[in-house]
Amino acid sequence: QLQLVESGGGLVQPGGSLRLSCAVARFTSGYARIAWFRQVPGKEREGMSCISGSDGSTYYADSVKGRFTISRDNAKNTVYLQMDSLKPEDTAVYYCAATYYSGRDYLDSRRYPYWGQGTQVTVSS
Repeated sequence: QLQLVESGGGLVQPGGSLRLSCAVARFTSGYARIAWFRQVPGKEREGMSCISGSDGSTYYADSVKGRFTISRDNAKNTVYLQMDSLKPEDTAVYYCAATYYSGRDYLDSRRYPYWGQGTQVTVSS
């Protein structure tokens, strides 16, 4: 079983940047993907990006393509989400999640059984 812990959230002004971290405890090289999701109260959880555990390939939702960058540091068992050019509509609780599923549903939250506790990101002036 995988355990995930997010950090790095906070308050940032529009146009600013934040880097979220997802520490993967009990790390194994066998996981298929780690992804970042976000959720606003009253709305469904939205997938942002994911990274493959095998070859490091990445996938982005159109809403964040060009602004967010996912990366990993295997030595630190950590996956990052660099968020640039932040907008007020990026305000949400951000979660990282992991799966052993390797199909094409890259950002379907139902495919991810392991979740962190979430970290709040607020974009406001």
